[in-house]
Amino acid sequence: MLHSATRAPRPAELRPVRVASIPASHVYVRHLAPAQPEDAAVERLPDPRPPGSSPEASQWWPPVMLDADWIAAHGDDFDLMHLHFGFDAFSVDDLRAVVAALRTAGKPLVFTVHDLRNPHHTDRRAHDEQLDVLVPAADELITLTPGAAAEIARRWGRTATVIGHPHVVELDVAARLRDRRARRTDPFRIGVHLKSLRACMDAEAVVPVLVRAARELPGAVLQVNGHRDVLEPGGAQFDARLAAMLGDLGDEIDLRVHDFFSDAELWDYLGSLDVSVLPYRHGTHSGWLEACRDLGTDVVAPSCGYYADQAPVHTYRLDETTFDEESLVRAIHRAHDAPTPLLDLDDRARQRDAVSEAHRAVFTRLVRS
Repeated sequence: MLHSATRAPRPAELRPVRVASIPASHVYVRHLAPAQPEDAAVERLPDPRPPGSSPEASQWWPPVMLDADWIAAHGDDFDLMHLHFGFDAFSVDDLRAVVAALRTAGKPLVFTVHDLRNPHHTDRRAHDEQLDVLVPAADELITLTPGAAAEIARRWGRTATVIGHPHVVELDVAARLRDRRARRTDPFRIGVHLKSLRACMDAEAVVPVLVRAARELPGAVLQVNGHRDVLEPGGAQFDARLAAMLGDLGDEIDLRVHDFFSDAELWDYLGSLDVSVLPYRHGTHSGWLEACRDLGTDVVAPSCGYYADQAPVHTYRLDETTFDEESLVRAIHRAHDAPTPLLDLDDRARQRDAVSEAHRAVFTRLVRS
């Protein structure tokens, strides 16, 4: 066998498919590659650095490649474009121009529909208008769950290939934190993380009910985490009413206010919980949910979106119009009494390779046909 340094060039039909992936450095996209990437059949272009961004920052947004002029100038550098995230700030006209530029360059567009309802938007209209450009224009659609695929079929008459979400936490890290979990002796710990209060979150409705649910479980602890920018005066998104409500709960909650977690801190936090509660009134899919699965942390998820379609969760009824408080209490009790079986990490590794192969099949079908 030839050493890699002297390996003969591949025939054109065997060269990796060159993908302008938007983005490439997001953890979801990185884990679309096989864990052992030797001779990978897909090559994703690195994210170009946005103008004005710090040389030290690994920033991919706003995505430089999602631009008609960039496409016209770099048509020889890629075989297809694969859009995931980052189009939120682009106008409908911008997106139409991107589609037109791809058509002119003869480059297919693959669009993975992660969000059918944007979790960062209070009003859904802008995101719907963007989807009304991208979904009909895409040469291939991918989504994460059968439920999302069915909604895409209803709304646009398009068929989306369903490919599940790969692991989020590196599997050696997940194994180490699972081992730590197995040695825990502390009480049942329920966690709700308010982060920086996405538009989809309804902490004021959910947290008091979680207090009641925790009271009914002997020794249970309700841990509420939030960022300083939301919970401390002077923060950019300071929410005085929420901060006062949490303060009034006193010893009923274990309140932890801090800056943004690094990935390592986030995994350590999630791995310390028995169950993580998603307090979302709207949304579609969740990487947070997948990180919990990696770490062996159970998930209580709302009925909106397709969280229960994505993975085994304990579901309660919460959406943009309805909140069934008793269903949340019951979901917490189910998580305590009948936790979801652990996802085998060897299966998770095999799933990543299957996810990678499924994407390769979509890409090669487009560029080799």
